[in-house]
Amino acid sequence: MCVKRKQVKPAPNELKTRSRRRNPITVLQEIQDEHGWLPQSALVQAADDLAVHLIKLHSIATFYDEFRLQPLGKHQITVCTGTACHVRGAPVIISELERNLGIEVGGVTSDQKFSLDTARCFGCCAVAPVVLADGKYHGRLTQKDVVPLLDSLESSEKVENDA
Repeated sequence: MCVKRKQVKPAPNELKTRSRRRNPITVLQEIQDEHGWLPQSALVQAADDLAVHLIKLHSIATFYDEFRLQPLGKHQITVCTGTACHVRGAPVIISELERNLGIEVGGVTSDQKFSLDTARCFGCCAVAPVVLADGKYHGRLTQKDVVPLLDSLESSEKVENDA
């Protein structure tokens, strides 16, 4: 004999309890997917929705590298710092990028055009050192390639604005 269970719609309090049981990391990922970073106002709302202290969300956001507490620049530059890239000159490329952009790793230029980050490994060791700029990989970079790379990113911006 098959017994059917009667489906009961959850009461509003039960719905609120369910949302409060959501994983804070998932909520932070959703916020960042929507905004590209974690704005303070969104964190305050999420803390209220999850019934947790705001400091808990800040602790999570600052612990994991994937979360950003400030917006990214229009052009995102990430330098691989894996072993092969490190040995083949990534530190020199990072220094040259920092000098030309006037920011340190993790920063965004004052005009919001560029953001600079590092990553542990892109898996492109054969063409090390590697830089990921606006979603495109650039391998076998040298210190001399930094300025032309930045110029090409800026010129691509001008082409987009002219179109």
